[in-house]
Amino acid sequence: MAEEALVVVSKLKAYVKSSGGMNTSGNVTPKISAIVRSLIDRAIENAKADGRKTIMDRDFE
Repeated sequence: MAEEALVVVSKLKAYVKSSGGMNTSGNVTPKISAIVRSLIDRAIENAKADGRKTIMDRDFE
């Protein structure tokens, strides 16, 4: 599962194109997914530290 994309590639590419007028390399998706995984892992730890089984927006801060 660690290799699965966690972002919608078409939405990512459309955002980059509309925001910066640039194209997106194929190797961007795994990097973005790794960053998202890291953020989620930290949020999970924050929720666990608060004794919750649900991550919330405040867990990302």
